[in-house]
Amino acid sequence: MTEILVSDVNINSLCEHLDQQCCVDQNQHNLSGQPQTPVLKRHTNTGAKLWGRVRSKLLRQKLDPQTVQSKNWHMDVIEMNGIKVEFSMKFTSRDLSLKRTPSKKQSGVFGVKINVVTKRERSKVPYIVRQCIEEVEKRGIDEVGIYRISGVATDIQALKTAFDTNTKDILVMLSDMDINAIAGTLKLYFRELPEPLLTDRLYPAFMEGISLSDPAAKENCMMHLLRSLPDPNLMTFLTLLEHLKRVAEKEPLNKMSLHNLATVFGPTLLRPSESESTKGQNITSASDIWSHDVMGQVQVLLYYLQHPPITFAELKRNTLYFSTDV
Repeated sequence: MTEILVSDVNINSLCEHLDQQCCVDQNQHNLSGQPQTPVLKRHTNTGAKLWGRVRSKLLRQKLDPQTVQSKNWHMDVIEMNGIKVEFSMKFTSRDLSLKRTPSKKQSGVFGVKINVVTKRERSKVPYIVRQCIEEVEKRGIDEVGIYRISGVATDIQALKTAFDTNTKDILVMLSDMDINAIAGTLKLYFRELPEPLLTDRLYPAFMEGISLSDPAAKENCMMHLLRSLPDPNLMTFLTLLEHLKRVAEKEPLNKMSLHNLATVFGPTLLRPSESESTKGQNITSASDIWSHDVMGQVQVLLYYLQHPPITFAELKRNTLYFSTDV
């Protein structure tokens, strides 16, 4: 994974903005040496060409063994027709980017068990989840590529710090922050949970349940697994589930289908912690785990996204008729 610090704007908007700036003043002279009226010469498609050079440069750097081995930020500048794009990047191996790392500070929310956070907040769903969802639905649900397009890394880190320290100005920050950074913060929260939202204990059962071929058996199994989740996990999952369904309803505008959203969130919500995922398996790295189960993780979330509305009360009523042992 290559982390890049650039202005987090839509590529087309960036290109259009650069094109508008790419005009050169030329004082043309006739044969007599007298200056003529200044002419603005436009370099067509400069923005698109410049951004193409940036992407090409990033790709070459990503494939460069020296860049991969270096742990430092690499600074670079690309220039065309008087327009400069400055950026910095560093390479992070997939093993590190996928690893769940519990927080050493139990006072924050990132890297802290979800039941600890909800108990401290005296809430059913963590505050960070509720606020990020609310902000996305307020002004980002129509955004093309919402949850797929990455936010600026520094903005996401600023929001992470604000939520971890319970900053009083967090609502002001959310209202001013780029919506992709807010979406990225929500994804980061789930990715950094010390245990996946759908839990390590139930992970093998989710993988087995989604592979069942009989529709009735699959329905019973998948609903039973939800009933087996701890209450904070279940409430948070159902809240996120309904939110993602509302996002998908705007697919004609945001281009995010249920399958796209499942691809983005499935591994984030299901990928087991490293210690659990390697038990009893001949798997040596997080990269192997990713490629081994990612399709199953996507299919599990897609199943629930395509399912009719699921309520906490209904699931708990049905608990009376089922054992909670899996």
